[in-house]
Amino acid sequence: MNQADRWLLPDGIEELLPPEARQLESLRRTTLDTFHHWGYELVIPPQLEFLESLLTGVGRDLELQTFKVTDQLTGRMMGVSADITPQVARIDAHSWPREGVSRFSYCGPVLHTRASSLLTSRTPMQIGAEIYGEAGPAADIEVLSLLIESLQEAGLTKIHLDLGHVGIYKALVEAANLSAPAAAGLFETLNNKAVTEYERLVEAHVEGAELQSAFLKLLRLNGSLDILETAASLQPVADVKASLDNLKQICSAILARYPEVDIFLDLAELRGFDYHTGIVFAAYVEGHGQALAKGGRYDETGAVFGRARPATGFSADLRQWSKCAPDARSNSIAINDSIFAPVSADASLWQQVQTLRSEGKRVICALSSEDTAAALGCTSELVIKHDQWIVQPL
Repeated sequence: MNQADRWLLPDGIEELLPPEARQLESLRRTTLDTFHHWGYELVIPPQLEFLESLLTGVGRDLELQTFKVTDQLTGRMMGVSADITPQVARIDAHSWPREGVSRFSYCGPVLHTRASSLLTSRTPMQIGAEIYGEAGPAADIEVLSLLIESLQEAGLTKIHLDLGHVGIYKALVEAANLSAPAAAGLFETLNNKAVTEYERLVEAHVEGAELQSAFLKLLRLNGSLDILETAASLQPVADVKASLDNLKQICSAILARYPEVDIFLDLAELRGFDYHTGIVFAAYVEGHGQALAKGGRYDETGAVFGRARPATGFSADLRQWSKCAPDARSNSIAINDSIFAPVSADASLWQQVQTLRSEGKRVICALSSEDTAAALGCTSELVIKHDQWIVQPL
């Protein structure tokens, strides 16, 4: 390794420098405070766990995203957390097993073997909120409401929600009594929106004209809430009606609370199909092509830990929020809004510095007579007038 290579970072691994690090930290505090005000308890899971615990009950995609190492103490395989959600399920089941509803929030770095897209990092700052113990739509409505409020607190507007419900497709697959290979093929083509191949597989494996028609209609069931009326024709299966009613109730409540939010429905959206059991959703803002948050209902996640509980929530990469949020935040200190304190043995100067800092001001003390306000990027300085230290703009 030559000298130039020593400071190079791996692809997809970034460091945050001022002022980006300061803005991210300010956003983290604001968002976690919002979660706290809604009654969510903060948890901080470990970054390293035994692999079985990290990957139990989740899909193969997460296994591919997880860095694996050998524990030198036990010889067992361990993994670096790539998603905090399974860890929170373990906490609800064993570390903090309470009766009734539990609300959890978290924020911490995770590590991915590969970036999920060209615009994302392999070291996201994952933030999220989850509810355990409530199976009704009220929990889904609260989680979506919290997500919208958090985005708005971050200064983000023109929020767009994409919603689906995996229960609709699962009900159709169960009614069709498909073999495992046929179900896998249908899922793959529908998830990839490979329309021609999907239609061919439906005709080949789904029996009955009415059920075939229901599978084919899924491709076109996307748009505004009006499609829920059209989707009523999918009801040769009783469970489809229950899923549609659930989705309609949730959407109606969100629009009543946040009429400014745009909602788009896609009943063929199967993101997280392996572990989601109800609604699935993603949040976008205008001008940013990547989803800023994803979530849904995943009632079976805790079962592998010995405590099956209803669960719903969302997670996001706070770095993406920081990139989209306005640069000037009212609750953050501008990097150039600093006060310079000169070198002085006067005890009253130190007292004034401490007073200003307690008021939320940013004060930088000179370490030698060579330090200047300009060199330290300060916009004002402490000067003594009439035996008092006062702040004077530069």
